[in-house]
Amino acid sequence: MDWIKNKSLISRHYESIWGSNCSFKYWDLGPMQELSKEFCVQIFEPYGKRNYWIYATNGMSNKDDEKLEIHLFCKEPDDSHVELLTIVAYYHLNVANVGLNHTVNFGRPWLPGSKCTYGLISLPYLDGPNLEYEKIDGDPVRFLWLVPITEAEKNYKVDHGIGALEGKFESKKFNYLDSMRESVV
Repeated sequence: MDWIKNKSLISRHYESIWGSNCSFKYWDLGPMQELSKEFCVQIFEPYGKRNYWIYATNGMSNKDDEKLEIHLFCKEPDDSHVELLTIVAYYHLNVANVGLNHTVNFGRPWLPGSKCTYGLISLPYLDGPNLEYEKIDGDPVRFLWLVPITEAEKNYKVDHGIGALEGKFESKKFNYLDSMRESVV
């Protein structure tokens, strides 16, 4: 596959959903430099009714199986979001596949002071099927949402299932943008 071409196709897919007001960032500290030079994080500024930032991997699907890209929504721009997505991509590409309904340990709070130290890989509920699947150079790629969650929420999902956790999110009307939110369980 031509990953430079695919980077452009992934970028165009994102831009068809979120607009073209974006930039690209690379995280090259630590073992992250082992990722393909085609990997980056695409950053979309707030626009229209969306008053939040979107950070999205571009090149995480650079794998023979489990072609996946993920995105994260946040209130404020911060390079730690680039680092976080790069870490998840590194894990997916070099350690073990991640996918829908998996949780990943961030190894630190999402942002300083946050109780969210895990991420749930979820359906892209806010953007739906228009974002979720796209053929990139003939291969299906899945685009999913990384939702920061607390350890208690992760444990609740393990004990009661994803449906029960999502039910708690709905009933508590949790704010996925609030890095300082309390656990819903």
